[in-house]
Amino acid sequence: MEATPHTLITYQLEQLAEGVYAYVQPDGGWCLNNAGIVTGGEGTLLVDTAATEARALTLRETVHTLSARPVGTLVNTHSHGDHTFGNYLFAESATVVAHERAAAEMAEYGLALQSLWPQVRWGRIEPALPEVTYRDRMSLPGLGLRVELLHLGLGHTAGDTVVWLPDQRVLFTGDLVFSGATPFVLMGSLSGSLRVLDRLRALDPLHVVPGHGPLGGPELLDENADYLRWVHELARAGIAEGLSPLDLARTADSGPYAQLLDSERLVGNLIRAYAEEHGAQSAEPLDVQAAFADIVALHGGLPHCGA
Repeated sequence: MEATPHTLITYQLEQLAEGVYAYVQPDGGWCLNNAGIVTGGEGTLLVDTAATEARALTLRETVHTLSARPVGTLVNTHSHGDHTFGNYLFAESATVVAHERAAAEMAEYGLALQSLWPQVRWGRIEPALPEVTYRDRMSLPGLGLRVELLHLGLGHTAGDTVVWLPDQRVLFTGDLVFSGATPFVLMGSLSGSLRVLDRLRALDPLHVVPGHGPLGGPELLDENADYLRWVHELARAGIAEGLSPLDLARTADSGPYAQLLDSERLVGNLIRAYAEEHGAQSAEPLDVQAAFADIVALHGGLPHCGA
């Protein structure tokens, strides 16, 4: 059979508890996100989709191998397209749920992510916005186990959701947590992310499913917090020396963080850290296009997007 784009896609499916699965897309770099699948009860829960039509089709096929029940609820952990562009492929059966701020961001920015990587084969993507939103917390009934949606404050974005299964101690974090890849708070809050990570640690998870990269445990929360504290101290030193975020990123000794995927995100994180040090409110909109130009400059060209 002639290969189609989605037959060439690799992924890892890992069972974390009875009926609870993590769908991991290596290598976890730009636009290669993770998803979650919960089967049982009256329907199937899907946590996030994928960036391209081909990748979302592969995810849908995988869900069908795990359960004959259609996806009844689709939770978006935040608004970014790598987690939401595939929503429309599940819209016939699924109710899309997200935080109210995430829903507003999805409506405002639409498919803008595609313009950053025009060479990616996005396929046919149709916006499918959340039909149900919440503000602080929400429980999902009918799944045969307890599932809680929690918004713990400003972090990766203004509208992050974590999906928490308290009895199984499984935590789907979205992009509040990265594993083996550089965290990214340009469109959210550095200080807020640190507070949220503290709150996630208090949940005492056993399994942590990050937004990108390999699965882990609570150590992932500490690793992300350590990185963000380093960025904060680096930003304070750079401001004192009169350096721009880009100049600082070019000269910084990244130490152990230099080996993380997509290390060019450092300049975006510094831009957010500088803004907060100068009094900007958490998640206050910044010039993302200008920041991405600095990311490209630091990388020495357009960063690779494996989607």
